Amino acid sequence: MKWENLRRSRNVENRRGQRAPRTRMGLPRAGGRPVAVGGGCGTIAIMLLCIFVFKVNPLQFLGGGVETYDPAPQTQQTTGQASEIQEFAERIKGSCEDVWTQIFREAGAQYRPAKMVSYSGATRMRTGGVADSRMGPFYLPVEETIYLDVDFFRQMQQQMRAGGDFAYAYVISHETAHHVQKLLGTTEEVFNKRGRIPEKEYNRLSVRLELQADFLAGIWAHYANKDMIARTGQSMMEEGDIEEAMRAAKAIGDDALQYKATGRVIEDSFTHGTSEQRLRWFMRGFQSGNLDYGDTFSVPYSQL
Repeated sequence: MKWENLRRSRNVENRRGQRAPRTRMGLPRAGGRPVAVGGGCGTIAIMLLCIFVFKVNPLQFLGGGVETYDPAPQTQQTTGQASEIQEFAERIKGSCEDVWTQIFREAGAQYRPAKMVSYSGATRMRTGGVADSRMGPFYLPVEETIYLDVDFFRQMQQQMRAGGDFAYAYVISHETAHHVQKLLGTTEEVFNKRGRIPEKEYNRLSVRLELQADFLAGIWAHYANKDMIARTGQSMMEEGDIEEAMRAAKAIGDDALQYKATGRVIEDSFTHGTSEQRLRWFMRGFQSGNLDYGDTFSVPYSQL
């Protein structure tokens, strides 16, 4: 993936290297509703594997705030590597901002960029509570902020065998897609139904929300690639990028994660969709570039 020519976002706060707070974990709630979307995986195959790692809403298991954690772990990254991955995250974030600003403008609306906090190990959130690397990347609608410990990318490569810069870009673009859903009112509409409908039915709404975010991540990739071709005459995409997306999708579907964690698959507990569904909706956005094709809420559930 050719990302070096993408614009660097100014809406990223770099807290990497700061000492992580030692406190009780827990995320804020608004009116009794969870306010984090698209939580991720933390120490894969260690302590959160049993909770269906990667992109699970952290409030499902951290709502009580009963865990403690240690300061930011030491990594094997050199200063140069850490600087490069930080730049990568900022440029992907900048590209997401550019794409969605243009899409909103063409629809007669104004896009308000999300913030992104890059941190190491753990960091305090503005609205209270702590973002912890064990949650993985997630978007907090009440703050309109993405929290990302970029060491997560190393975990994707080493523990999930789903590495590669395009796979990492997918993570950021997916969380940005949750911000788009928040601006459009989709997130609030789904959250308002929590506790008012059976859990199985709410889980299905969550799957629809997440698959739509995968679709919107594909929309970003479509237009970012199109823009780079127009500006430089070269494609942003390189050989192997789609294969990276396929490996990531295979690793992060609810079915794959549940089977790895428990040896069985319980479809009614899905909150993000299967590996095949996640890849298919991402590719639908990437190949079409047409927002009309992304209404996951009107498709019969069996046909998602």
